[in-house]
Amino acid sequence: MTQDECFQLGKITKPFGFKGQVVFFLDVDCPTDYEGLDAVFVETKSGLVPYFIKELNINGNKAVVTFEELTADEAHSLVGCRLFLPLEMLPKLTGNKFYFHEVIGWHVVDAEKGDIGTIESVMENPAQPLFQIMKNGVEILIPIIDPVIKKVDRKEKIMYIEAPNGLIDLYLQNTNQ
Repeated sequence: MTQDECFQLGKITKPFGFKGQVVFFLDVDCPTDYEGLDAVFVETKSGLVPYFIKELNINGNKAVVTFEELTADEAHSLVGCRLFLPLEMLPKLTGNKFYFHEVIGWHVVDAEKGDIGTIESVMENPAQPLFQIMKNGVEILIPIIDPVIKKVDRKEKIMYIEAPNGLIDLYLQNTNQ
């Protein structure tokens, strides 16, 4: 299993107790969706390694986890490691909700400007995430906020938006597009 086939669930933040337990920080919208987990992939220096879960107790966005056959020393060595699950384990989204990884390569259609290009990446920004859209070699950055996203068409892989007035023009002003 590679990281490209997975999504990041969270990370191991600290050991818990003296029996080899660890604490997960679950970086997901609904941690309780993962209550029945029986295994996770832990990112180590040698790649993603499966760890099997004996017990998992979720409280908010944290969980106390007992892995099968893990000593207290081994638990300490896992602190800071990121946790991954296969993409097919992501809960299905509907409506205008989407996962950032799923919209890469989609076309973007603005209410005023029409087709403005293809989503190349999603840039995580402290203020808000941004779509990085490319149109004929020109980069356009669009904020990913609810008022901008008008419709998500999963079947056709098109994101319909209404960009703030003048934003797209700022990027295209020195081109003939």
